[in-house]
Amino acid sequence: MCGFVGLIGVEQASHEVFTALQSIQHRGQDSAGIASKKGNHFRISKDLGLVHQIFKKEDLDRLEGSAAIGHVRYPTIGSGNREDTQPFYSRRPGIVMAHNGNIINFEEIKDFLLEKSIYLSSHCDVEPVLHVMASYITKETKPGYSLEDVIHSLKETFRIVKGAFSIVGIMNIDGKDTMFLTRDPNAIRPAVYGRKGTAWIAASESVCLDILDFEICGHVKPGEVIFFREGEEPVFADIAPEKPSHCVFEYIYFARPDSHLDGKCVYQSRLELGRELARQWLLKHKASEIDVVIPIPDTSRPSAIAFSEYIGVPHREGFIKNRYSGRTFIMPDQAARMKALKLKLNPIDTEVTGKNVMLIDDSIVRGNTIARITEVLKTRKPLSIHVGIYSPPVVNPCFYGIDMSLKSELMGRVVMERLKIDEPCPDGETLDIIEKKMAEMMGVDSVTFIPVSALRNVFPKKFCMACFDSNYPVEITQEYLKVIENDRLCGQCNI
Repeated sequence: MCGFVGLIGVEQASHEVFTALQSIQHRGQDSAGIASKKGNHFRISKDLGLVHQIFKKEDLDRLEGSAAIGHVRYPTIGSGNREDTQPFYSRRPGIVMAHNGNIINFEEIKDFLLEKSIYLSSHCDVEPVLHVMASYITKETKPGYSLEDVIHSLKETFRIVKGAFSIVGIMNIDGKDTMFLTRDPNAIRPAVYGRKGTAWIAASESVCLDILDFEICGHVKPGEVIFFREGEEPVFADIAPEKPSHCVFEYIYFARPDSHLDGKCVYQSRLELGRELARQWLLKHKASEIDVVIPIPDTSRPSAIAFSEYIGVPHREGFIKNRYSGRTFIMPDQAARMKALKLKLNPIDTEVTGKNVMLIDDSIVRGNTIARITEVLKTRKPLSIHVGIYSPPVVNPCFYGIDMSLKSELMGRVVMERLKIDEPCPDGETLDIIEKKMAEMMGVDSVTFIPVSALRNVFPKKFCMACFDSNYPVEITQEYLKVIENDRLCGQCNI
């Protein structure tokens, strides 16, 4: 999971990128970077940590120029080392680039580059994409690259690179500073652009545009590239045939609720998911079984509100979140994790003690967080605990930019294997059995999911739901599965 921002035609662009990056800090907290261009000079500053921890005023002042891109990263390929931090730079022909997503044929591209004596300096998967594009530009043209040259190089790059990606970059084209924004043929990861006066912005989420007072102009189409120059209208070009399959998990969890993705409001989507969850609950239970509806902060708040309104049960804030606590999942043992979780989420006694509580959350991936939350809640002696999840069970890894890389880590898959269920998309009575088993394992009174069939009612257009329904829009080979598993296991060893 990553996020990027690009600006062109803005005085002190790096300062504005710094501000915008903080609005998408939720998309990556491991590292951040900013690259700028002024004249023939590129400057880059990047490091591990949060945006406000890395960049001081003097750093931003050094990143001169009216064109800049920035990035926040949570690694899915490679480690969390500084050398894997984006953006990346190619001296020839002179490009800075950042991306959001995951390249699934990383090793294949690396071998392709080695044949050309091009060596990588990191394990970040955007670096080989940058060098593939650069190699095609410099191989077939002389300095003074035109839009046609870059479009051709991108078509060749898309032919080689497979996966889910949205990419922003800056280079000199036709003698002018130019920002380009492109998206893979499935458009799995988001990309939006806008304008303010003579300036242009590109970003992973529309909140970046809101923060900087830019007007949203549109979202990049699948397989499209857009070129932006200060004071000029953008130039659009098709790179690959459209095969739209947007990531549904962006709407469920990743994106900020105040964002718009491909013209759809995330907040409104979560309200509808909450109503759909309420409909599923009422198929199996009565509203009178619940006294209070409580969201697990922060993502699930809109869905919890919609759920409570639909069934006519009060909605309350049952947990207070400490925004300054550390991460709980990297603690060394269960006792330490429980102590850290109590510091992070503290129940409000008056809202849960002696009550039948419905907890609303966005998803169950590994199941560790929800299990620990219910443990904490039990210490406040509620009459019963019900768990409502406004998505289906996650039963498959994501290979397109979300950190859920091993089947053995997924609670939904573990439960299916224990129950000897072998279905690509559990629904109906099978889903009922899974819900009962999960409730038993978690020690709660019930668990309710939204089935995939109902999720498709909320998102009727073509969306990637592979983590729920096993339909991967980009083919995943066995070789790649081994690479991902080894990478993931090595990452665990490094923690």
